[in-house]
Amino acid sequence: MNNSQGRKARFESDEIKGSLKIRSHIDDKYKWNLTDIYEEEQKWEEDFANLEKSIEGYKAFTGQLTAAAKVLLECLKFDEQTGTLLSWVYHYASLAKDIDLNDTKYQSLYDRCSVLASRISAASSFIKPEILTIPKEKLWAFMDEEPELRIYDHLFEEYFRVKAHSLTPREEELLAMVSPLQEIPYTAFSLYSNADAKFPFVKDDKGDEIQMSHGRYYSALESTDREYRKRAYRAFYVPFIENKNTLAALFNGNVKGLIFNTRARNYSSTLEASLDANNVPVAVYTSLIDTVNMHLKSLNRWAGIKKRVLKLDDFHAYDTYVTLFPSVQKKYTYEEGIEIVLKALEPLGQDYRNHLLKAFGNRWIDVFETRGKKSGAYSSGTIIGIHPYVLLNWNDQLGDVFTLAHEMGHNMHSYYTQNAQPYVYADYSIFVAEVASTANEALLQEYLIENAGSKEEKLALIENFLNSVTTTFFRQTRFAEFEKLVNEAAEKGDSLTPDLLCTIYSALEEKYWGPIMTVDEEESYSWARIPHFYYNFYVYQYATGFAASLALVDKIKEEGAPAVSRYLEFLRSGNSDYPINILKKAGVDMMTPEPVMAVINRMNRYMDEIESLL
Repeated sequence: MNNSQGRKARFESDEIKGSLKIRSHIDDKYKWNLTDIYEEEQKWEEDFANLEKSIEGYKAFTGQLTAAAKVLLECLKFDEQTGTLLSWVYHYASLAKDIDLNDTKYQSLYDRCSVLASRISAASSFIKPEILTIPKEKLWAFMDEEPELRIYDHLFEEYFRVKAHSLTPREEELLAMVSPLQEIPYTAFSLYSNADAKFPFVKDDKGDEIQMSHGRYYSALESTDREYRKRAYRAFYVPFIENKNTLAALFNGNVKGLIFNTRARNYSSTLEASLDANNVPVAVYTSLIDTVNMHLKSLNRWAGIKKRVLKLDDFHAYDTYVTLFPSVQKKYTYEEGIEIVLKALEPLGQDYRNHLLKAFGNRWIDVFETRGKKSGAYSSGTIIGIHPYVLLNWNDQLGDVFTLAHEMGHNMHSYYTQNAQPYVYADYSIFVAEVASTANEALLQEYLIENAGSKEEKLALIENFLNSVTTTFFRQTRFAEFEKLVNEAAEKGDSLTPDLLCTIYSALEEKYWGPIMTVDEEESYSWARIPHFYYNFYVYQYATGFAASLALVDKIKEEGAPAVSRYLEFLRSGNSDYPINILKKAGVDMMTPEPVMAVINRMNRYMDEIESLL
């Protein structure tokens, strides 16, 4: 064996203590079955080539949409066929890439898809501007002439709603051509964070030398060994602090791209531009921040309880996740997690359960953390004519069970939607994207508390809920406020230097947690490691979704079948209406402060109970 072969064999062996597993050592049943999309990659190449040819097909419709109803219908159907095929090639490349970010083959396929999608977007960019030149009366007459056009009623209404921000066909084409450039900051950040970042080795709570990783970091924060938590915390931030200037440049690039689109489309702010895509008033965003800021004492109270019970002289970010009840800590296998989730979600009915079983039994889920695999967890979203996939990085923690429930909420939302809605509405708004996922978490939480085997276990589970409020509600609102502040600074012309980003972030950390929190230097660099800051005003929806989901779960528990029926209809609705309206039909009005206050009130009740039991 030559030296290069020896190095390769050593790298591919799991005998190196503390290293991550390689994918070939994972049983297939725990890995995605991507042959559901393409059995052979040659077919992927054929579809890719057909998509390239379809770009020319748009030319036959350019400038012709006002001529006749039949032409308009043919164009929209052609665009749907193209979009369906693009969904297949894109998701195959994206999913294959994420299971090993060191594999340049699938990075190349993904990059090709990104360029192709931009070209298709540019070629089809004339559709919306041309439709907007058709007088409303004529467009409605077209729908009478071609009844198949009636399905696009809501789409046409949406076009006219944002007409003031629509551009000429040539301008729309230019914006579409620019979009691949605007994806570079996030793509570069993701590659660095998941593949190129070199995390140091630390001693774990058993004294073993392990290399820090995303999955191990979150697991370490739950350890009862405070010195290990501190070591893991500091080690995890090392590659982000060492490359702060590069990461700040990527952060700036993303914000500048958003500002460019905002000004090109004549919006007054990046916040307004981002929210208007879903017809969500800016007041919903600012009201969330204002209401939470008025009730930060609840978060401060929870921090005080943790500090007191843990008997700490000071309180740091790495102390916020550790349990107060280590004697009831459990490990959960993936199979155990499945059984718990199935039981917890029984209130949603047999139909929902059947779809879950289909997902669990047919390799829709990629389960374990391996070398080069994308960190975190996600659901792929709608894949027309196939099914959605879920990525996990299972670490045998209770949090992994909640992540499974969460991502299956997304998965089922996509599955119900794509099977109930036509292509044009077969996705759902970002504003409601976190409702189904957090509803599953709420049902899981209640199931576990109701079935606790002891007072100590009940206390631990109540604590888990309070930690969820901390992370999903308060933390995401803090992120939302951070996004608002940094975008406002950039819009005024301020340079988002590492120092400025750290100053804004640490000030919010101090404000939200109060004087009880000691803000470490590492924490001020959180902006450098959080991928959601590249999603452009996405995170506030975790908080609003959390509030909406608790309200929906309350109704399901109280009303039973009628509320379940409304909830499943919500899952099937997709983009067939505006998200505020869809939630209202399900029974939650997000234009009022009640859902947000319901979270605060429930948190206070649980803190009363936990203090009483203690």
